[in-house]
Amino acid sequence: MSDSYYELLDEDANGERFVATDLVRSTWSAAIQHGAPVSALLVRALERCDARDDTRLSRVLIDLLGPVPAEGDLWVRAKRERSGTQIELIGAEMLAVGPDGNPRPVARASGWRLQTIDTEAVAHASAPPLRPVSDAWSRDMKKDWDRNYVHSLDWRWLTKPLSDGPGESWIKPEVDLVKGESMTQLERLFAVADDANGIGSKLDIGKWMFMNTDLVVHVHRIPEGEWTGIRAETSYGPDGIGTTIGTLFDESGAVGAIQQSVLVRPMPGR
Repeated sequence: MSDSYYELLDEDANGERFVATDLVRSTWSAAIQHGAPVSALLVRALERCDARDDTRLSRVLIDLLGPVPAEGDLWVRAKRERSGTQIELIGAEMLAVGPDGNPRPVARASGWRLQTIDTEAVAHASAPPLRPVSDAWSRDMKKDWDRNYVHSLDWRWLTKPLSDGPGESWIKPEVDLVKGESMTQLERLFAVADDANGIGSKLDIGKWMFMNTDLVVHVHRIPEGEWTGIRAETSYGPDGIGTTIGTLFDESGAVGAIQQSVLVRPMPGR
């Protein structure tokens, strides 16, 4: 893969310094980043912080503190918040230049990193698997937008959008997270996990905005392969607030669960 979401420039007192490509741009506005690349880059930092071979991330919480600019320098840094032999808490944040010209946090992540042992004998996933990738079809969504995040994906649907019940899709990133680097399996998962909100949506994107402010992912098994499956459903309250709840899959079965808070607003001009 030659394209990427980010290019690593150098490292300074604020952390690793990156510049984003057009492929991070949101479907809501070309001036801001989609939450998925942001999440994946924060997970990269969580995984690399004081890395240990005998641990892995179990739960990751991403908070989007506001619009993440698609242009200009970005910094990412991480630190261990709680040390432990079996349980560690790692924190990471992304910074961008604020109105005063100084870097400020625009997204934060925390991750519980747990020590691994062999529990193959009791491995189990309760969620029924998705139908295979071969049953899914493309909606050719790239034609609907200028070059942005959607153009970085092979996105195939198992369900008709806006139909009753959970939405189901298979998604594969077709670019690197960071130029010249191979994605880890968790980076690949988080490069698409944020799409659960759109997959579970029951609202017409031409009439409504539904932007998630966070995502929480619990991973009971590290995924394998290039494809991530998502089964998700969004519920909407009477006061402009919704929630998305979903399950994440690889081609062998469920690997984790996701939840998102959703801000619901009429599309301007509608």
